[in-house]
Amino acid sequence: MALTLFERLLSWILRTIVRMLNGFLMLTTSQRKSDGSARLPPITNPLLTATAMQLARKIRRKEVTSVEVVQAYIDRIQEVNPIVNALVKDRFSAALQEASQVDKLIEEETGGEEVLEDRLPLLGVPFTVKEAFALQGMPNSTGLISRKDVISPNDAPTVALLKRAGAIPLGVTNCSELCMWLESHNHLYGITRNPYDLGRIAGGSSGGEGSILGAGGSVIGIGSDIGGSIRMPCFFNGIFGHKPTAGIVPNEGQYPPASGQQLGFLCTGPMCRYADDLIPMLKIMGGSNTERLCLSSEVDLKTLRFFSVPHDGGSPLVSPVDPELVEVQRRVVEHLEAELGVRVQKLCIPQLKYSFQIWGAMMSCPGKDGKTPTTFAELMADRGSRIWPLWELFKWMLGLSSHTMAAIGLALVEMFQSTRPSSFILKQRETLQRDLEEMLGTDGVLLYPSHPRLAPQHHHPLLTPFNFSYTGIFNILGLPVTQCPLGLSNEGLPLGVQLVAGKLQDRFCLATAAYLEKAFGGWTDPGKGSAAPSPRAP
Repeated sequence: MALTLFERLLSWILRTIVRMLNGFLMLTTSQRKSDGSARLPPITNPLLTATAMQLARKIRRKEVTSVEVVQAYIDRIQEVNPIVNALVKDRFSAALQEASQVDKLIEEETGGEEVLEDRLPLLGVPFTVKEAFALQGMPNSTGLISRKDVISPNDAPTVALLKRAGAIPLGVTNCSELCMWLESHNHLYGITRNPYDLGRIAGGSSGGEGSILGAGGSVIGIGSDIGGSIRMPCFFNGIFGHKPTAGIVPNEGQYPPASGQQLGFLCTGPMCRYADDLIPMLKIMGGSNTERLCLSSEVDLKTLRFFSVPHDGGSPLVSPVDPELVEVQRRVVEHLEAELGVRVQKLCIPQLKYSFQIWGAMMSCPGKDGKTPTTFAELMADRGSRIWPLWELFKWMLGLSSHTMAAIGLALVEMFQSTRPSSFILKQRETLQRDLEEMLGTDGVLLYPSHPRLAPQHHHPLLTPFNFSYTGIFNILGLPVTQCPLGLSNEGLPLGVQLVAGKLQDRFCLATAAYLEKAFGGWTDPGKGSAAPSPRAP
């Protein structure tokens, strides 16, 4: 469906304004350049380049102690965190004590390695947690200054499940204020930086998690996603992330809680440096619910149907897709066709052009109980005095607000948003849902850009606030999506693609991600950054 004359004109006007503002922002903000002195130190400890499952196996077999693994990650965090500001509160002493108990347990175990593997599959492996999730004894502020003294008395269900599997939490990581922005920045913890270029964003809202994983300071972590908050940080930081089919992994134990129809859009999922850890983590985090996903079933990629959509069709509200992302997705298509012998169907889906409007409309809809969602201004107030967005904007201009510009802007936009979506947008959503579910069926995988741009410079998402719609639309549709890294750009920034499957068919996008990791190299140590590799034959 071609753009109308009005849409083309509107697109030109908006992009001209963005270019002008972008130039102004570059002149008025100091950016840290990615020269040699700013690059993170390369990883030297081989324990930091093993998958979580490899580490668990080595620990069970007494090839390495849990204390050695945990200490290796503590050392790496202490090396990189002063640079990227990703981990905001650590529990290193407690983690080392727990690691010592793990080593003692293994020494005393008489049932053998198989018993430990079955009962405690992640025994002794460290992990990190997004600060929005409850981790006993750790802060749970979500970057809100009024919640700076909130300490979690217990664990969120997903955290508890990972701990029950033997994993050891190292601490909590930064997020955007109230988890509703593309950049992990707040006035409580400050700004998180991208390990590949310190002048660029780590994404949001799970940006601290993405940054510490990408920097090699963690091997696995927990994120949440209501508009791309797992997938965007994973894309910007060159790692893997999975948004499961809606309703599989429990969302309880995180702040702020979802309300209205948002309850069906929020997803909790794994974030990892290595694709091999995605399925084991998902099995643990989803518990018995993951039986519905048949994750243990073998997947033959040659029997799947593949589709590729290179862009959203030209929404005037969203940036055009970067040519390097278009090119790397084309190379993925060529590789799948050449090596698997499959035919990848290239498509244009007209309704994707309305992704932001669909996401915005559905996020503000009342729930099944008829209650409208908690407003963003109410969340900012945190049960205190009412927040008036215009007054808060005035205070921000004077440097007196305790909130970020992004949060204030969201509250302002919300003032003009209707809780009753237009019939046109509802029709677009229904058509898109039906067409995608029919197209993907029970054996389809869709390739779609993870974001239209490579990791932006700090604060620049304020000029392109709707670019998240490339990820947000799949929250509304309830489909499983895996973000897969595909090497680095000419500037040394991560490339990637979203892999989308039908409902409950998570194993197909996960299997495709594991295959592409072998072909395109997966995560790259930011201390040894290089351009995107050509795909390799398996």
